[in-house]
Amino acid sequence: MGEPPYRDLSGYLRQRYGERVQKITLDAGLTCPNRDGRVGRGGCLYCNARGSGTGAWSRGLGLGEQIKEGQARLGPRYGARKFIAYFQSFTNTYAPLEQLRSLYLEALACPGVVGLSIGTRPDCVSDAVLDLLAELKKDYLVWLELGLQSAHDATLQRLNRGHDVACFTDAVHRAAARGLETVAHVILGLPGEGPPEMAATAAYLGGLPIQGVKIHLLYVTRDSALAALLLRGEYRCLTLEEYAAAVVDFLELLPQGCVIHRLTGDPHPGELLAPEWCRDKSRVLQAIKAEFARRGSRQGARWRPGADGPESSRFQVQSSKL
Repeated sequence: MGEPPYRDLSGYLRQRYGERVQKITLDAGLTCPNRDGRVGRGGCLYCNARGSGTGAWSRGLGLGEQIKEGQARLGPRYGARKFIAYFQSFTNTYAPLEQLRSLYLEALACPGVVGLSIGTRPDCVSDAVLDLLAELKKDYLVWLELGLQSAHDATLQRLNRGHDVACFTDAVHRAAARGLETVAHVILGLPGEGPPEMAATAAYLGGLPIQGVKIHLLYVTRDSALAALLLRGEYRCLTLEEYAAAVVDFLELLPQGCVIHRLTGDPHPGELLAPEWCRDKSRVLQAIKAEFARRGSRQGARWRPGADGPESSRFQVQSSKL
């Protein structure tokens, strides 16, 4: 099959551990400051009540049970014996420090778990939390997964994110000072953004001390605020061709060493309103690879070190037309 034109996560983990390593998504029963009133209520524009989670905690499944289920399901399927505990649902640093320590150690105590991946917001990573993760990093792989979504404050306001780009920049640098590996989450196809804005987010990330990027498609789920915009005709989803071009634009502007953790999203069955094409993940991945082949390009082809972000004159990049 040949090497992919980007640094894929499975290849990186196989190189690091010498065998297949699989992530297991976990629900720790936590919430979000953009839902409980500390920052806002109702969540981000694209988020529904599940918060990208599995709902396992509300069904009475503890972390140990979730990990055992994940190992039983994913181990035989992928031939994996090692696993990363991925705290995915809502904001997984948004709790008292000792509660977080207990949750993380409970996951790490499960046989076969070699590391943690902690999904959270940049406004919820105190120095104390970062110190805890740095302590765990001495013996385990630890990824800090920070939601950015866009490097444009105007977009973040439209999304009701409750933080700005400067907050993300600060969190990344504080994590880097402790030797933590950071994975940035971004969304392509956000309201008000086209090719230049999406490419600008890539250039911004290319100038930060991050080790990974997770790219999501903005799909519309039922009961989200975005669904209302879609139904009123105030939002249009990207086509598959537009999305593939946007992803390749994005990856061309990231350094070659950056690990790509995801290239699209996985909507929950029954929740998706649009676009219909994103249900077929293999088709999406093939479209992205075909666009790389069409251009004769690869990750890092247009990366330039030193971009500071959306306000920098060095930030002006040439992007493909969508």
